[in-house]
Amino acid sequence: MPTAREALLDAAYTSLAVRPWSAVRMVDVAAAAGVSRQTLYNEFGSKDGLARALVRREADGFFAGVDRVLAERAGTDTDRLVGVAEWIVRAAGVNPLVRALLSGCWPEQLPSGRAARTAPAPGAGAAQRRADGGVPGVGDVVAAVRERAGAAIEGDRPVEMVVRVAVSWVVAPGPDGGVGEFLRGVLGAGPGG
Repeated sequence: MPTAREALLDAAYTSLAVRPWSAVRMVDVAAAAGVSRQTLYNEFGSKDGLARALVRREADGFFAGVDRVLAERAGTDTDRLVGVAEWIVRAAGVNPLVRALLSGCWPEQLPSGRAARTAPAPGAGAAQRRADGGVPGVGDVVAAVRERAGAAIEGDRPVEMVVRVAVSWVVAPGPDGGVGEFLRGVLGAGPGG
């Protein structure tokens, strides 16, 4: 059974499918999660705190996907890099928060990813300190993916280029066949390897 925190984040994410963030009400999120509104405020402090926690959770899930591709993808280092690029594009295609993290474009219907990185207020409790944490910017996301891939890939592979091509594909999709086919051609590997 999910914790109250996870249930609240799930409810907030689900709310985004039916209304813009500005119309999401804390009382509705709490009710959908099956907890009191006070529990929501105790956990996140404010709607902005909930937004930051939601964006951070989606970023963490995205990074876990990158790690999974690197750990589970069979084949050459090129295959693994292409797998990461395909994951980047696929994740951005199904999750609007991941797309915003990768593109830096935060449509009005999403919670703002530009929440200031602020130090928690003096005397803030643990829940408030978690809620006051910042969200990663585009450069932070690209650097984290690059570091993860670079640590998992042996040899002299163009990790930076692959990550940046994938991120650019999120913003402006390329030719039919997708990012995987494009990168295989650039990296000199035939289809599938």
